[in-house]
Amino acid sequence: MSEQVLQTSDLRRSFTQGGVTIDVLRGVNLSVAPGEIVALLGPSGSGKSTLLQAVGLLEGGFSGSIRIIGQEAAQLDDDGRTALRRDALGFVYQFHHLLPDFDAVENVVLPQVIHGTAPDAARERATQLLTQLGLGERLDHRPSKLSGGEQQRVAVARALANRPPLVLADEPTGNLDERTSDRVLGEFLNLVRGEGSAALVATHNERLAAKMDRVVRLHNGVLG
Repeated sequence: MSEQVLQTSDLRRSFTQGGVTIDVLRGVNLSVAPGEIVALLGPSGSGKSTLLQAVGLLEGGFSGSIRIIGQEAAQLDDDGRTALRRDALGFVYQFHHLLPDFDAVENVVLPQVIHGTAPDAARERATQLLTQLGLGERLDHRPSKLSGGEQQRVAVARALANRPPLVLADEPTGNLDERTSDRVLGEFLNLVRGEGSAALVATHNERLAAKMDRVVRLHNGVLG
């Protein structure tokens, strides 16, 4: 059996506000297998984003175990966590967070060059991904000249550009209308499967969650 791409054990996170402690994650045990697409389903405020921030190594303050491609995050220093995040993870957010002064191709080239890919190879890879996502005629358009759905497709291509073993997506179509949401999610799932990556996708939408390989439900800080 292949080692899990993601494995959390007794993952906990609490916040203190006004002298009151709020337990957001209360012992989350989660695994994602290589190539598996898992929907993380739960209402707003259930802790989905907090869980993704934890497994994305974006924040401290967590207790418990987070293993990504076999590496225990708690045993890594800041540089080690940064390297693991760079090499193993791709991110898609509800808002695209594209660089406004760069065109579609450049937005997908940049993370590859930072990762050490030669510029020509990075541009070829960016063009391939964007074309697969139906943006072959929009490669030189800046984000302001793209629709919301097109911008999110660029964000998807950027997340997959470095072939990460695991993609983390936080309500990736939550800012789109239903028709565009369905189309972008379908393209996202097809691309992730075609690339052989795994994905953990946070959503509150039962209908979208049903399109994925497996659904886990987060409620009151625990998976049920």
